[in-house]
Amino acid sequence: MFGLNEKLKNKRVILASQSPRRKELLGFIVNDFEVCPAYGDEIIPVGTTPMFVTVVLAEQKCSEVVGRLSPDDDTIVIACDTAVICNNKIFGKPKNKSDAARMLRELSGNTHFVSSGMCVYYKGKYHKHLDTSSVMFSELTESDIKEYVDSGEPMDKAGAYGIQGLGGLLVRKIVGDYYTIVGLPVNSLCQMLSGIL
Repeated sequence: MFGLNEKLKNKRVILASQSPRRKELLGFIVNDFEVCPAYGDEIIPVGTTPMFVTVVLAEQKCSEVVGRLSPDDDTIVIACDTAVICNNKIFGKPKNKSDAARMLRELSGNTHFVSSGMCVYYKGKYHKHLDTSSVMFSELTESDIKEYVDSGEPMDKAGAYGIQGLGGLLVRKIVGDYYTIVGLPVNSLCQMLSGIL
């Protein structure tokens, strides 16, 4: 696992995401990589369960970047998509402050799931993986919700919170991989890359 960076030295590693969190987390695994965000439309096939939407979208992102770059056999493209799922509904990024408050009210005192789907392209093959963690929120007062929404942190985050920031104060318990919740399951990605190489 710790020798993975050495194995990747002669590879062109591309992160198909503009997320600063994913960029930071990939830096745990490999020192030298490029960032090349996917720009294609997200298309969710009818009948896809909320839990597997992230795998479908990660593969779409990966495929779009691969199609644009025409990579050689020394290129690895990594894509990831993360979703917050509560009551079998996907909570995306809030549209506005009232939407963020609505999501936080629904998460308050409940357990929800965070799903991170990954897709890695190498030598003509797509390798997919799904990681899921559960998150239990404390009971939030209207004052808690207002203060957190007013901080601005929820506005660019799925489910209207970021566990790695002030949103961590809302979380009572997690079961699973913390980095799955942040947005890139680094342990699973290490296992995938080790298996592929």
